[in-house]
Amino acid sequence: MEFYLGIDVGSVSTNFAAIDKEGKVLYSLYLRTQGRPIQVVQEGLKAVSLEFSGVRPKNAGVTGSGRDLIGRLVGASVIKNEITSHAVAAIQIVPNVRTVIEIGGQDSKIIILRDGIVVDFAMNSICAAGTGSFLDQQASRLGIPIEEFGGMALQSSSPTRIAGRCTVFAESDMIHKQQLGATSEDIIAGLCEALVRNYLGNVAKGKEILPPIVFQGGVAANAGMKAAFEKELKTDVIIPKYYNVMGAIGVAILAKEKRKGEEGEKEFRGFDITDVKLKTKGFECNGCPNMCEIMEILLDGKIEARFGGRCGKWEALSKS
Repeated sequence: MEFYLGIDVGSVSTNFAAIDKEGKVLYSLYLRTQGRPIQVVQEGLKAVSLEFSGVRPKNAGVTGSGRDLIGRLVGASVIKNEITSHAVAAIQIVPNVRTVIEIGGQDSKIIILRDGIVVDFAMNSICAAGTGSFLDQQASRLGIPIEEFGGMALQSSSPTRIAGRCTVFAESDMIHKQQLGATSEDIIAGLCEALVRNYLGNVAKGKEILPPIVFQGGVAANAGMKAAFEKELKTDVIIPKYYNVMGAIGVAILAKEKRKGEEGEKEFRGFDITDVKLKTKGFECNGCPNMCEIMEILLDGKIEARFGGRCGKWEALSKS
C-alpha cells in the first residue's frame, strides 16, 4: 500500500496522519505528549506499523515544536513549520479558505490566506488564556468532564460576562460569578465568549478575518467555542473532520508532493527506532553568558541529535 506519513510533535499532543496518493486520510492518531516526545513518537510509529502491516511510507514529514529532533530521528524528507502545515491541510479541506483559526493545547494561531497563499499570520504562545490546557483546567475546577464543556455552553440562555484577557483574571472572575449564583452553563458560555474576545483582540488583532473560516486544533472540539466565534464574527465557522490532526495531515501532503529523487529526500527509518532504547544526556555550554543546557540524543551509543541551545551551534554540529 502506498501512503505518506505526517507527524506533528507538539508540547501537549503528538499527532500522526497517513494519506494515500490522492490525499485521502487513511489513518490518524492523537496522543498526549506528556513531556516524553521521543517515547510517544515511538509508540505512535508502532501503531502506524501495525496498521499498515509494517509497510513503510513512501515519504514522511514532521512539523510542530519538536520537528527538528524527531525529523532527524525518523528520517523525514520534509520538516516544516506549523503555519505552513496547517495552511496546507486547510486548503485541502476548503480550497477557497481565507482564514484559519488554530487553537491547540498551549498556543493559538491565526493564518490569513488569499488565493491559496499565506499572506499573514500571528501566534500567541505567551498567555495560555483560551488554549486547551486552560479549558481543561477550568473544566476540572468546575467538576465537569471536558467532553461535556461545549455542550453545556450551548444550553446557556444568558452567558455571564467573564474577564478573559488573562487566565488569572478569568479564573477569579468565574469564582466571583459562582458566588453570585450564576449557573455553570452561563459561566461556561461566558468563558467561551471571553476567550474568543481575547483571541480576536490579541492574536487576531489588526487581521482581516474573511470567510470561509476554518477552525482547527484540539479546542475546535468545544462546541461552545465554535458558537462563540460564530456569534462574534457573525458568520459560519467550518470545523474539519480531522480538526485535531490537521498539522500532521498538512505535512503528510507536503511529503507526498516531494518528488522522487528530489534534493533533501531521505530514507524513512522511523519503524526501526520503535524498539530502540534512545539515551539522553545533558551538559552546560560555556560558550557565552547564556549558559544553555544542551540535551544530546544517543542512538546505539552515537550522538544522533543535540538541541536546547539558543544560537543553534550544537544543533548544526549534530547535523554535520
